[in-house]
Formats: sequence, C-alpha cells, structure tokens
Amino acid sequence: MPHRAHLTSLKLCHAFIQSCITDKYSQSRFAKDLLAGLTVGIIAIPLSMALAIASGVAPQYGLYTAIISGFIIALLGGSRYSISGPTAAFVVLLFPIAEQHGLAGLLLATVMSGVILVLMALMRLGRLIQYIPESITLGFTAGIGVVIATLQLPDYFGLSLGSLPEHYWEKVALIANGLPDAHWPSVLVAGATLIVMLLWPRFKLPVPAHLPAVILGSLVAIVLGSQGYDVATIGSRFHYLMADGSTGMGIPPLPPEFQWPWLQPGADGEPVTISWSLIQALLPSAFAIAMLGAIESLLCAVVLDGMTSTRHSTNSELLGQGIGNIVSPFFGGIPATAAIARSAANVKSGGQSPIAGMIHALVVLLALLALTGILSFIPMSAMAALLLVVAWNMSEAPKAVHLLKTAPKSDVTVFLVCFFLTVIFDMVIAISVGVVLASLLFMKEVAEMIHVRDVTNDPRFVAEELGQETVVLRIEGPVFFAAADHVFGEVKRLGDNKRQIILQMENVYILDAGGLSGLLRFIEHCRQNQCYLMICDLQFQPLKALARAGVDPEDGVVKFYPTLIETLVELRTVD
Repeated sequence: MPHRAHLTSLKLCHAFIQSCITDKYSQSRFAKDLLAGLTVGIIAIPLSMALAIASGVAPQYGLYTAIISGFIIALLGGSRYSISGPTAAFVVLLFPIAEQHGLAGLLLATVMSGVILVLMALMRLGRLIQYIPESITLGFTAGIGVVIATLQLPDYFGLSLGSLPEHYWEKVALIANGLPDAHWPSVLVAGATLIVMLLWPRFKLPVPAHLPAVILGSLVAIVLGSQGYDVATIGSRFHYLMADGSTGMGIPPLPPEFQWPWLQPGADGEPVTISWSLIQALLPSAFAIAMLGAIESLLCAVVLDGMTSTRHSTNSELLGQGIGNIVSPFFGGIPATAAIARSAANVKSGGQSPIAGMIHALVVLLALLALTGILSFIPMSAMAALLLVVAWNMSEAPKAVHLLKTAPKSDVTVFLVCFFLTVIFDMVIAISVGVVLASLLFMKEVAEMIHVRDVTNDPRFVAEELGQETVVLRIEGPVFFAAADHVFGEVKRLGDNKRQIILQMENVYILDAGGLSGLLRFIEHCRQNQCYLMICDLQFQPLKALARAGVDPEDGVVKFYPTLIETLVELRTVD
C-alpha cells in the first residue's frame, strides 16, 4: 500500500536524496539550513559535554559523538529533520557500562548496538516499534529522568562523594548523608544557571536558554574564584595527555582521531582484550542501547512528521542510526540517537533538510578546535543544573500525570511497573517486564471483550421460531488461545441438552492454534453427546485455519455453511 511505504522502504541516504535531490535544493533553503545548523550546534555543545560526563566519560567524547554520529546519521538516515547525538535516555545504560568496563567497553558496546540496528533495518523491523505502548515509553522515560536528576545532585551541591554505589537507594542515602556538607559556592552557581534555564524561555528570544545559562554560571564561578572560593570546572575535573607527555586540563583541542575502540582505556586504565566472555557481558547492554536508540529515533521522527507534515522512512532511519553508531566509536563517539529537543529546535529554526544536521556537526567541530580553552571554565555545578532541566523535560511529567488520571488501570499498572523498575533496577528489565505485562493485560482485556450470545429468539438473526432442541449462538470477537476455554465453555453451557447447535462466526476474524484446539475439543464433545454442530458465516482466516488443520464435515457431527440463512434452510430439511 503506497500510504504505508514509509514503514517498509529501505534506502541509504533516503532523507538526503528526497530533500536535496528529488526536491529542488535552492540557495534560500541552504540559508535556512545554515541558520538552523548554527542554532542547534550551539545547543548541542554544552549538552553533549554534560551528557558525556553523566554517562561516566570525559566531555570530549560527547562532542566527538555529536560530530561523527551527527554528520553520518543526518547524511545516511531516513528523517530529514532529525538531529542525532548523545541523549539523556542513554545515561542510565551507559554509566554502569563505563564504570564496569571503562571507555573501551562502552565503545565496543556502541559498535555492537550499531550492528544490531543495521540488522533490524535489513529485517524491516522498524514498523514494530509502533507496537510499544505509550505507557511503557512514558514509564521508562520518567524513570530515566529521575535517575539522571539523582546523578546530578552531587555536582549540583558540590559534594565530594567519590564513586556512587550501584543500587539506586544506596545512591540516595549517600547523597542525603552528604547534603550537610554542601559547597555553597557550587550551589550558588547551579542556582544561577537553573534560574536562567527556567526564566529565559519567557523572553521568547531566538537564543536557546542553554547558552546564557552556562555563560552566567561560568561568570558567577569566575567571580567566586577571584574571591577565593573555588568551584569545580571542566578544566579542574578532567585532564588529558598532550603530545609532549605533559598533562592538559579540560578538553583536548584536537579533532576526533581514529583509534581502535579496544585500545581505549578500560576500567583499569589499560586497553581491553576482546574475548567471547567480554562480548557476552556487553551483549545485553548493546541490545538495550540498540532498542532504546531505535525507539527514541523513531519516536522523534514521528514527532517531526507531525510538526512538518512529512513522512520519514522508518527502516532507512534505523540503517543510518546503525551505521553512525558503528563508525562513531572508532573516533571516540559514545551511543547516539535522534534527540527530540534538538530536532524540534532544528524545525523551529527553519531547518529544511539533513544539511542542517551536518552543519550542526561542523559547528560542534569548530567549537572543539577553537573554544576548548573557554569550555574548560564551565562549572560542573552549572552542567548539573543544565541536566536537571534536561531530566525534567525528558520525564514528560505532564503526560505522565495525565496518563495516571485518565488511562485504564492496565495502562497505569504498566506505567508504574516500568517507572519503578527503571529507577530501582535498570531500563533493560523495565522494558522487558513492561512489554510482557502490557501484552498479558492486553490479551486479558481482549479476551474479556469476546462474547457468546444466544440469538435463537432474536428476530434480527432468526426470523422463524425454532424447536426447543435447537440453539443459535453468535460468537463475537477473536477466538485465540487466551479466550478459547471461555468461549467454548460458554457454548457448552448455552448448548446443554440441545440436539442441534448453530455457531454463527461472522464476527470471528481470528482463529489461532489455541482457538482451533478449543473448537476441535468442542466437536469431540458434540460427537460423544450425539449433538449436531452447524457452523456458518466463517471468515477467511478461520476458514483457512480449519482447512490447514484438515477439519472436514462429518455426517451427524459437524457441517459448515456459507450463511445463517442457508443453515436454517438445511435445518428444516434435517428436521
């Protein structure tokens, strides 16, 4: 079907070809792309650094991700307006990997996730993402927001806690115990940054809030430093080794360089050795990264389609995301996916094509080469305040509250389970349990919707009066494994002590193996009780299922009819 082609199509550079080659690309469109790319690039610089730090690695790796993945995915993907890079959704997945396996393990997991995404694209699995209920996505995104916010509290309050414990409640307890020792200059810087982030949008200026907020936070930190109150900054927290063997502070002013991911430092600071045990250890995390990347990138593309009245190519976007995540780690890039906030800013800034995304990547590259000295002055507490706002926006709290107030109990249950599992355990468990629980609850609801009605005396179906030994039963709804026992149990009850049972199956569009098994058992019940079963109005799929199972008419036991009218005519003949 042409209107569903975007769900099955797969083409490299799909969005670029459509928007820049198929559609005429003019100088005026390039000017709009340039402005949008500059705007989003400015937004991406502090965010990329903050998200890398939150993920447990140095800030430059977030910039490398925005540069390499941001450019490749924009060029090769299927959504013309998406801006890709590090996102907050990944933080809860990446932080434990970085702690346990170091940067090398994180980069290897990223490569593996990219391979999984490419395989998903080649298998045309992009359209399956639409079957994940909103209660699950809201549950884990709200949980991720809470975890991210919690991880920022030590830097926000200037606490020296060292490594945080593995479990969430232990983290909360440690942070709570450390609050009396909060560093007031850090709190002041974080508060100033947070106030600007919250108030700036009210002025409705074209400059994004991140930029003035970080600038003000840095200025406050510089003033406090001049008075003898030191505030931790990117320059004081992070260091790198220069070519002459000396140590530099902050971010190295060098473009991303090719290096085998396994030669990067592991958890012990030494390169890792690729082994089957390491691959096995990283595979669950890689799969989770791939699934989350697929969900977020495709949800982002759907949001952008609604904003621009366009359509993305689902599988082409997965292919671009996969290739981007395969290539990027060889240049130090951590996992990337489409970022909804940055992509929306791209559209609002007038972005026209993937060229805006490529320009955004080049803007980040220029900042890396020219502004590292300035970026090293950004306070860690300002970055924490920035991420607190990101966490709030990601949590989609208004949507979550609306769901809790208005959604059916099953959706509320799934939301709460996903939320608490994400916070207390991790997102992999949350999504796995959420999908299974949502499926079970959905099947329960569908099974409860299936009805068996006695229409023997209903003139809309039976115009004539039938004898006391005949009953006409109408089944409404899919007869599948979860409902089969209920359906045929009800048929037995309503057909008890009858010589002829007519089953009208006009509204039965699905008869699966479980439903077929239930029907066969009921046919055997009719054979043993010398009851004549007459089945009519079979739809195509149930008829096909019966044919494949070799269910044939049997004299005196079961027979099939095209319509209820023909069944009643035959019934008079039998009588």
